Amino acid sequence: MLETQKIPYALGIDVGSTTVKTVLLTEMGEVLSSSYERHFSKVRETVCTKLASLAQEYPDVQLRVSITGSAGLGLAQAAGLPFVQEVHAAFLAVKRRYPEADVVIELGGEDAKIIFLTGGVEQRMNGSCAGGTGAFIDQMATLLDVSVDQLDKMAQAAEKVYPIASRCGVFAKSDIQPLLNQGARREDIAASIFQAVVDQTVSGLAQGRRIAGNVLFLGGPLSFLQGLRNAFTRTLELDEEHALFPEDGRTFVAYGSAVSASSLTDTYTLTELEELLRNAKTQTALVADKPLFSYPEEYQRFQERHAAHDVARGDYRTYAGKAYLGIDAGSTTTKIVLLSEDHKLLYEFYASNKGQPLDCIQRELSALYADLSPDCQICGSAVTGYGEDLIRAGLGVDFGIVETVAHFKAASFFCPEVDFIIDIGGQDIKCFQIKNHSIDSIMLNEACSSGCGSFIQAFAVALGYDIAEFSKLGLFAEHPVDLGSRCTVFMNSSVKQAQKDGATVEDISAGLSGSIVKNAIYKVIRARNPEELGQHIVVQGGTFLNDAVLRCFEREIGHDVIRPAISGLMGAFGAALYAQEKSTGTSTLLNPQQLQEFSYTAKAATCKGCTAHCALSVIRFNNGGRFISGNRCEKGAGKKESEQLPNLFEWKYRKILSLEQENQPAEPKATVGLPLALHYYDQMPLWHTFFTELGFAVKFSEESTRGTYYKGQSTIPSDTVCYPAKLTHGHIESLLEKGVDFIFYPCMSYNIDEGDSDNHFNCPVVAYYPELLMANCEKLNHNNFLYPFLDLNRRGHVVKTLSTIFSRYATKKQVETALEHGFAALEQYRKDITAEGEEIVRQAREAGRQIIVLAGRPYHIDPEINHGIHKLIGSLGLAVITEDSVAHLAQTPELQALNQWTYHSRMYRAAKYVTTQPDMQLVQLVSFGCGIDAITTDEVRRILETGGKLYTQLKIDEISNLGAIKIRLRSLIAAMEQTQGQKQTEPETA
Repeated sequence: MLETQKIPYALGIDVGSTTVKTVLLTEMGEVLSSSYERHFSKVRETVCTKLASLAQEYPDVQLRVSITGSAGLGLAQAAGLPFVQEVHAAFLAVKRRYPEADVVIELGGEDAKIIFLTGGVEQRMNGSCAGGTGAFIDQMATLLDVSVDQLDKMAQAAEKVYPIASRCGVFAKSDIQPLLNQGARREDIAASIFQAVVDQTVSGLAQGRRIAGNVLFLGGPLSFLQGLRNAFTRTLELDEEHALFPEDGRTFVAYGSAVSASSLTDTYTLTELEELLRNAKTQTALVADKPLFSYPEEYQRFQERHAAHDVARGDYRTYAGKAYLGIDAGSTTTKIVLLSEDHKLLYEFYASNKGQPLDCIQRELSALYADLSPDCQICGSAVTGYGEDLIRAGLGVDFGIVETVAHFKAASFFCPEVDFIIDIGGQDIKCFQIKNHSIDSIMLNEACSSGCGSFIQAFAVALGYDIAEFSKLGLFAEHPVDLGSRCTVFMNSSVKQAQKDGATVEDISAGLSGSIVKNAIYKVIRARNPEELGQHIVVQGGTFLNDAVLRCFEREIGHDVIRPAISGLMGAFGAALYAQEKSTGTSTLLNPQQLQEFSYTAKAATCKGCTAHCALSVIRFNNGGRFISGNRCEKGAGKKESEQLPNLFEWKYRKILSLEQENQPAEPKATVGLPLALHYYDQMPLWHTFFTELGFAVKFSEESTRGTYYKGQSTIPSDTVCYPAKLTHGHIESLLEKGVDFIFYPCMSYNIDEGDSDNHFNCPVVAYYPELLMANCEKLNHNNFLYPFLDLNRRGHVVKTLSTIFSRYATKKQVETALEHGFAALEQYRKDITAEGEEIVRQAREAGRQIIVLAGRPYHIDPEINHGIHKLIGSLGLAVITEDSVAHLAQTPELQALNQWTYHSRMYRAAKYVTTQPDMQLVQLVSFGCGIDAITTDEVRRILETGGKLYTQLKIDEISNLGAIKIRLRSLIAAMEQTQGQKQTEPETA
């Protein structure tokens, strides 16, 4: 048959970010051959090998060809072969095979696409970020130390789902790692990973357009992973008839490419195609730096200089005397040291915890005990890091110490005059400015870990190398690639492009080391020049064991630094020093027999102690003890609440909620719905009073929960907008469910002018979000959703506008009177906030407590937005007040930016007031996605640090795990305790 072929066959080649797919069609359009294989960044070689294999099977076939895929364009251009855009290829395949499809969802290695076919053809693709794709799933499987197939099986045995970010792999790690360290079931985490991919597709990719009807699912992940399929069908509420999973879903786009090829004219044999692709020339545009080390002797001198900073060593198998154990249960690694009384290092351990820190430490302690000298007595133990609380509870460790203090203790041991410490770990960067032998300021990375050890580890694994081996490759690279300082999934495309442009693995290794350093200096520390860091710099953390990273750091800042030889063990070393300081001579650490018998079980639970309904992980130990994580207050941990001061965050929230029950008319003219969202948290007393005065019944939307977010998820048009705005969609759905006659949600360019500022704008999201809701929520119309433009500073304009809108219900005079009463209620609410704040401050000072001004925007009092951070602060023994309770006590200081946003102006004044109070610190809440805060945070930091105060910023979004936030708050408390009495000023009234 092949010898008599007259009509050419058609070959489709889909070269994706991680795989190569081919489909060969006969002249009748039947699939003759199809394949799917990973290319491991060797794109051209993989395609040519496949063509050679096909040529042996079909040596004389004449065929037409078309190439598609994210990595196929450059290959097609270089070889002069036809290229078809991948969305169009998918469109052609769908029209031929599944004409009834309404929506197509395709997930590839690093690409994700949605094609809407019904109601107007529209295609949407992800950008450079590979969050929510196959590469994301691969990263998460690696983090859990399982194969993707094992991850899939685990997910199908899940009992609950945790909220996990999927827009970026490193964000997700920041959510998953604390869950692992706190003992959450790995099956639940696996299911949560798949659910995160679904959420990213529904909210981030669909961006407000509803996925409904017949949905066709394509791509490798959706072909192989039943757990992912289940998550999609469950979330989209699809039955078997409407969820279409073709058997060849993974090669479906290659099929479309072949369909496209069948309409072309040029023909080739498979051998000719292979030759064309193998000999194709590509353009190179590498930007390279000079080598890290030019010759071996230079590297040897570098090593000798840093080897000088070491500790004396002993042998735990022969040592006699007292010893002290330090454990660092880090985000991705576990470190253990045993110190003698004179600080000799008797024992050390450093390894990945593979997501099981408790098991890892139990195993290693058992090995330590097995060979420990009978004359060695462990008199004290301390643990630091993410897993601190779990390890203390499970293994009987004597003391817990916050990471920042542990690292400072260790750094001071090697360099008593240290004035700057930078520690780069697996997920975290911690930087401390030291003044007068105490921590003066703390800088930590946010949810992104692009400058951390996991950043370079991800690339090592992807390229098939052990991390230690990969790190050494770059030391003598001739042309280190300049890759910038972007996040991991963005960097993937840069690395792949560099490989295509001829960069060696050595060049890439050296380039990634430089990226880590640039990210740390310019994104975390945000240094303008090296002098800002100080003269006596100690670098530590496992990442600095990488000589290439250390070399890049010294180059970037322009002078030598101290890297202790035990750089990766510094947290554990500091913990051991702390254990020695605090030791009473005996230890509660489990003995060898207890350790051998130790076991535990973990299960998920939901706390019913309050409306927050925290998702708990409950670990029960075989000795009868238990450990509960995921709680935001002592009640969730199963403890009696200690005597805590009133909390202004909680007070404001309850005050707003209580309004709904006040002054409701017996026979209402109509029912108006007011969403518990954005500016309503600031103005609810005004609008509630206005409508009840006019005789309307007022209904608020439901209290925010994760479920509220899911209600409106399909109508959110932007993944990058802040979480408070995303939640608003759910509140609109909530009000519609409650059957209100109409929703009132005005647009307001301006907030109320509070004086002492250049202007008084609302941020663009707060100002105009009602317009966006109207455009994206299908159920809204001009009858059930009123969104007039109002300027509350122009009372006459407001009265006129509202009189027109509500003319059938009230006269202009009635509207004017109701509005006056509304403004009076708002003024009284402001006075009540001030009075309650003063009372909390009075009680705190009477009890000798430190006070935190938790500064943010009014809607940050929503528990679903703040995730109970105010309760966490209270549980740490601090009083909590808000920026608007003290802002009136200070004048705005001189700023380096326009002071034109009302909410931010309050924060500036509150920050200034805090600098005059010795017992106050300010913690700023910032929403991810808020562009204005790029300005605000710098200004608040400058005001506080100029006034001798610490600056602490907490970034919050839809992810509720507070592990990293707790470390930051405890670091703040430790720094406050160290500096207390050194930089006090007399209280004064501004």
